Amino acid sequence: MTRQSNLTQPQRLASLVIDSLIVAAACWYLFGTPYPPLGTDGFWAYSALLAVLVGSKLVTPFYVKPADAISYAVPALVSLMLVNDWRSWSPNQQWGFSLTALFALLVLLLGVTNIIINSMRGDRAKELSNRTRVILDLIARPEFVYAPLILFALFSYHRDSWIEAVTISIVTGVTVLKSAGDFLVGGIQRLRSLTKLTAAAAAGQVVAFQDPGIVLLRQQYEGDINRNDLLFVSDKHGPKKLVVALDYVGRSEGILIRAVELKALSAASQAIVGAVPFDEYAYRLEAQTLDRVCECERISRDAQANVVGICAPDTSIERLYFEVVDNSELEEGRLVSAHVGMVKVMYQIVAGLTREEIVQQKNTYGYLRAQAQQIGVWDETAKKFRPCNWLPTINTPIYLEKKKSYEIDERSIGHFPGSDFHGRIRSTADLVTHNTAILGILGIGKSCLAFELVERMIADNIKVICLDLTDEYAEQLREFCYDLSGDSLYSELLDQTGAKGKGMVSKHVEEGGSKPEFRDALDASIERFVCEDLGRKLLVFNPSRFEVWRQDSKPYQDQASMASLTPTEITQLFTEGALKACQKLGRVGKGSARVCLVFEEAHSLVPEWNTIVNEGDRAAVNGTARAILQGRKYGLGCLLVTQRTANVTKTILNQCNTIFAMRTFDETAKEFLANYIGRDYTDSLSAIQERHAVLFGKASSCENPVLIRLNDTDAFRAAFRPAHPVPTVPQAVATLAVAAATTATDTSGETEFNDDIPF
Repeated sequence: MTRQSNLTQPQRLASLVIDSLIVAAACWYLFGTPYPPLGTDGFWAYSALLAVLVGSKLVTPFYVKPADAISYAVPALVSLMLVNDWRSWSPNQQWGFSLTALFALLVLLLGVTNIIINSMRGDRAKELSNRTRVILDLIARPEFVYAPLILFALFSYHRDSWIEAVTISIVTGVTVLKSAGDFLVGGIQRLRSLTKLTAAAAAGQVVAFQDPGIVLLRQQYEGDINRNDLLFVSDKHGPKKLVVALDYVGRSEGILIRAVELKALSAASQAIVGAVPFDEYAYRLEAQTLDRVCECERISRDAQANVVGICAPDTSIERLYFEVVDNSELEEGRLVSAHVGMVKVMYQIVAGLTREEIVQQKNTYGYLRAQAQQIGVWDETAKKFRPCNWLPTINTPIYLEKKKSYEIDERSIGHFPGSDFHGRIRSTADLVTHNTAILGILGIGKSCLAFELVERMIADNIKVICLDLTDEYAEQLREFCYDLSGDSLYSELLDQTGAKGKGMVSKHVEEGGSKPEFRDALDASIERFVCEDLGRKLLVFNPSRFEVWRQDSKPYQDQASMASLTPTEITQLFTEGALKACQKLGRVGKGSARVCLVFEEAHSLVPEWNTIVNEGDRAAVNGTARAILQGRKYGLGCLLVTQRTANVTKTILNQCNTIFAMRTFDETAKEFLANYIGRDYTDSLSAIQERHAVLFGKASSCENPVLIRLNDTDAFRAAFRPAHPVPTVPQAVATLAVAAATTATDTSGETEFNDDIPF
């Protein structure tokens, strides 16, 4: 018999009544009563046919469980034993009885075996259990278990009357092999649908409403409902609603579709749909009608194709969990959205994991669960995200923001992966005064980001002093160095100022060596660079180049031990010189910045205390940190770039209010960053792609941590420089620099610092 998975249980009951009436009509015709006679003449109906009808329509209309197989086999065996008359039977009857009983016994043994094996553990037991379950589903259906009993009854008790044999065979055919009841009930249902539908066509019947917002539908016909289909659901106990189909969820009661509610429809939308023939059904609306409903309810019809999941339990304001129904395009960093009230809130995917949920009879249901962090509500006018202070309800549809071609603009520091939503810097002044750190392993794009930030600072009239041990900044930012030869002469001048100090012994230890003279010259140069408008915004130095000496002991016979300053100690002099220059100009207003110190390879310039090898460096780091801490009120800050977060002084790093976290494998770095960007983003840093960074802090346009794809250098310059061209400096400034450098040495060969050198 064909299983009618599209009929509901009340419809199957109606079908059973129809088939039973057919049996009653046959009995009236054959025996003169509307019910089968007792004894062997009615064995075919009582012990076989009626058991087939009840079992196939009400008990197991879809799949046979081991317990069902046992419940069919035992009555079959009992019925055979009640009519057992072995001694008076012919050999053929004995053979028929034996084969029928053996088949029922086989079904019974398979059912018992499956239950026993199913309680065992191990892959072998599981495989064997699945095989026996499949076999039972094939041979233990009631029509197979009881069909041999009907054949045995025909052969044993009705073979002498061809009318009885033919009639019983016909009744068996129209009730078991091809159910007349199923045919009539299904036909009536289709006719009612065809005659009463107007703008809607029935696609499935509502099986259950699972609050909040989930509707289970049974398809009318295979393929009637596809994923992401928009359907109109008529609920007699609640509001009419528009739902979107998600996925298949089971077959125990037919092919079920899980759908999620988009919106309860207004009276105006219900009027557009018009009358539908039945409640508790889902209807497919005509395209024109659906467009009008979506327009009335302000629902994007196309957006429903992007539903990738539903909001799951444990979701909070900051963190979204959702059960994935379509993971074909999901990946870390992609944006998804959910509606909180009438507001569309964006979230960024940061993790995913498989989950297992226990359902009935200790079976398990596996599914994929994604985790996303709130980004906020997109403000189109301000081109930034604003935080949302509430969360979506459970089972709210989650939409994937489709990939778009990103078009960079001059304010973009990058964009959210797979979208054209921009990541921006709130202001370069915040980058400077509240300090910024770029953290990540070697070769991941830290310096390229630093070059871009430096260029943005220069465009906003912030002067930059780069302390670079790699000599890369002078090359990459050469367009902002108005005269490279002038820079070289200036560095040579400071070198000479420092080199001669090895023999400068003083009875006061702190005055010996070339450090005091070097510091005075450096302070004067930085003051001129900061305080005077010479048209230059950038200085680049390599602290390891300078040979500067400090007296390390009290003099003895005009001799004293000397120690050269390390890059860490040179960094202190630059930082303190910048602070003095900014202090001379006075305090700045809110949102203003004057000077940014760039510490490239910061782990070597401002190392952590446990990586310092001498006390001079320890004191130097403390001095640099003090200057940075005091600098904000005077418009001084730093940009710290390092690949070794653990080796950078936390005194400065903890003052970095804006963080660009790029790929890192160091657990110490992750522990530090977890305090800034949260554990969820930190756990993803080991696998973050090149030119990607987690941005968080005061200078970010978004108030929550975000993972962005950073700008490519060429694309950034093409978008930024038309509005902010590289500044040009009069040639006279460069000439003055050369002249000052060449006249700085007196006749005695000693170098004097000339305060007129324009830097």
